[in-house]
Amino acid sequence: MTSLIHKEIEKLKQRILALVAQVEENVRMSVQALENLDTDLAEQVIRADLKVDQLEVDFEEDCLKILALFQPVATDLRFIVAALKINSDLERISDLAVNIAERARFLVTRKHISIPFDFSVMTDKVQDMLRTSINALVRLDAKKAYSVCKEDDEVDALHREMYVIVQKHIHEFPEDTEEIMHFLSISRHLERIADHATNIAEDIIYMIDGDIVRHHIEDFVHLKK
Repeated sequence: MTSLIHKEIEKLKQRILALVAQVEENVRMSVQALENLDTDLAEQVIRADLKVDQLEVDFEEDCLKILALFQPVATDLRFIVAALKINSDLERISDLAVNIAERARFLVTRKHISIPFDFSVMTDKVQDMLRTSINALVRLDAKKAYSVCKEDDEVDALHREMYVIVQKHIHEFPEDTEEIMHFLSISRHLERIADHATNIAEDIIYMIDGDIVRHHIEDFVHLKK
């Protein structure tokens, strides 16, 4: 029985890595579509999300089958519970990548608007958080997972900065309101991707250490220094 469940869990690990790869690629393409206002790439992101949806459903079904057939305990149970939550976060990240791609597709049709906000800083930070959380999952590295949690505050600060800039721009150029609100939405989508990357990191910490840190991560980060 033990060897059978471990074989099934190894299969789960391979399947979630396939999902991770697709989601990371969708985020990369959505950011590139935004930076280059590339409608073809935006459409590619939207189509790729269908694959993520199916992978997410298949993975959940596999987890539920293992729970029903093997009734795992201890470490194996923690892995499956965390994996189910990570699976859900990955699917939501892909949805947010689609939202960014749709905003990029819309902005192609409008006049170019220049606002004093460098999206590259925010996108680089968000992509780094996602990449680090994925590395933490692959390596089962709690230290990397904690580093992701600490970076979330930086993305939140960038989103607040964007909000202030948008308010000022709308006040000065009310005729640009519709287009500007799309920039604010993009910032919000990026901030939400960072939140989901943080959720993944917190679930990895639970998977490795058994610690539930989502409501008091600051205390755990201090203890791990």
